[in-house]
Amino acid sequence: MNVDELFQKAGVPSKRKLDPIRDPNQIYKSVKLSSNGSRHAQVEDEDDTEAGPAPPPENGEDDGDYGPSAPPVEDDGDDEEGRFFGGGITAQEKEILDFMDSNTAAPADDLLTTDKIDLSWLKKTALNFEKRITRNAELRARHEDDPSKFIESESDLDASIKALSILSEHPELYADFARLGCVSSLVSLLAHENTDIAIDAIEIINELTDEDVATSDEQFSSLTDALLEADLLGLLVSNFSRLDEQQEADRTGVYHALSIIENLCSRRETADQIGKHTELLEWLLSRAKKSESPTVSQNKQYAAEILAILVQSSPANRRRLASDELNAVDTLLTLIAPYRRRDPERGSFEEEYMENLFECLTCLVDEPLGKTKFVEAEGVELCLLILSSADIKGKLSKPACLRLLDHAASFSSEVSLKIVEAGGLKTLFTLFMAGDKSSDSHTKKKNKAKATTISKQDTEHLLGVFSSMLRHLPAATTGTTTSEDLTSSTGGAERIRLLAKFVEKDYAKTSKLIRLRREYAARVAQVDEAIKAEDMDEDEAFSRRLDAGLFCLQTIDVILAWLIAEDTGCRAKIRELLKDRDEDFGVLAKTLREQMEGVDGETEEGRDTGEMLKALLEFLE
Repeated sequence: MNVDELFQKAGVPSKRKLDPIRDPNQIYKSVKLSSNGSRHAQVEDEDDTEAGPAPPPENGEDDGDYGPSAPPVEDDGDDEEGRFFGGGITAQEKEILDFMDSNTAAPADDLLTTDKIDLSWLKKTALNFEKRITRNAELRARHEDDPSKFIESESDLDASIKALSILSEHPELYADFARLGCVSSLVSLLAHENTDIAIDAIEIINELTDEDVATSDEQFSSLTDALLEADLLGLLVSNFSRLDEQQEADRTGVYHALSIIENLCSRRETADQIGKHTELLEWLLSRAKKSESPTVSQNKQYAAEILAILVQSSPANRRRLASDELNAVDTLLTLIAPYRRRDPERGSFEEEYMENLFECLTCLVDEPLGKTKFVEAEGVELCLLILSSADIKGKLSKPACLRLLDHAASFSSEVSLKIVEAGGLKTLFTLFMAGDKSSDSHTKKKNKAKATTISKQDTEHLLGVFSSMLRHLPAATTGTTTSEDLTSSTGGAERIRLLAKFVEKDYAKTSKLIRLRREYAARVAQVDEAIKAEDMDEDEAFSRRLDAGLFCLQTIDVILAWLIAEDTGCRAKIRELLKDRDEDFGVLAKTLREQMEGVDGETEEGRDTGEMLKALLEFLE
């Protein structure tokens, strides 16, 4: 006997609308003895008289048999849970209960879904999915003014969408899922009149594209290509505009939509394609700068994070965001300005938000257009204000700001000049000498009063700025300069002011460079010894040396080489300091030669760097 026959015999119209079968215990309790003492069971629906077995006689005799008669004993006895089926229950009702008990592990909706998850299953599922989309669309069109006519079809469609979640466990079916047209149909539901349906579709797409799904590149590409071809990005943007983030469900929908974009950016080609969608970039910038109080929401932080991911993944995206059309550099500088005087709460969404804003700017200024926009928007001045602030608050933004300035000054004479013109030398060298043991007593008191601290990472970025300025500021004269030249006001004034900083106070900054060099050289030498003792491949060895500070050692030696080449006083001082450890200019030359070997001569920047190192080597040999 099948399930339909059982329900039909029980007088139940449909298994989806099955009314609860009466509990045998309730039936037992509703039995009432007749007035003549007979024990025929009788159910009374409207009588409120207390039901149950007759009480024992008042005279205390206990030899009688009281209560309803026991049901006939059956061969199979009670079921596993000790339930009995007497007390008025019919054979048909008992059969239904037995059937339901035997299928407690398989809900009614799952009775027919025991097929293997393969192509055959996918085809059946796809057909059912398309039918429910079509049915819902037809009923909506036919009964536009009467939602009760199509609400059931909408519920069925909702169930079909959620049922697709299992595909995330079978990425081998992604290509067939796209080939059958289901991807296009799923994406089309983002335009559904019911935003709940659209959000369901967004959530499923997010699950299918999640980075935790164990897909191959080919499987992931087949899915993402179909999604983008179906105009997923355009429909996501349209949903951003119609979803109300004041409502929790809509706010969750926006979060999942942003998560889809992040998932798609895992492929550089897809990230480039996303970056071409101007409306999406505009919305991300708009959402990142949307005013919120009292704290930054998760979606606002996420919008800033997506921007950071896009600019990290593609130079083309950086150029698009830096363009006049989007003007992202100016927008982002405006958003970081408040952090000059206050810190976000640690561990909050706002802290991540601030970090993502700085990350975006740092990537944007790596492009020539970004550097130009940075100078035009007075980014250099803002960075110097943040770095010069003596407030206890605002410290969280300073390391990110210094990193930003380092990237902006790299390969840019424009930024280097602006740093000097904006009075940045004092700010930068004050940071460089913060906490230095050799500073005079006045400087020590001043530094202590400001409670200024600087990390090794901050020191590395300062060195990067100094190196960039020495490389790109216009030359003061042709040939070697003297200490007297540093006070002259003739050509290359900005460069002269920079060189003067390394000369003042008895070459205090130059002396610190030598001390830093010794620290980094010792670390690298220690790693070199470990490399010799271990069987290590070239890439791993180079990585270990970088971790020990090889890049900083090379940067310091480039700065020292510039000072030796341009100032006779610095040249003599550096020679003297190196001699304390029985060293000479040869140790600097060795580092520069090693650096030359690693330069990429195929790029313009690489060729320029190689020529610079070659020229500096001539002054060291």
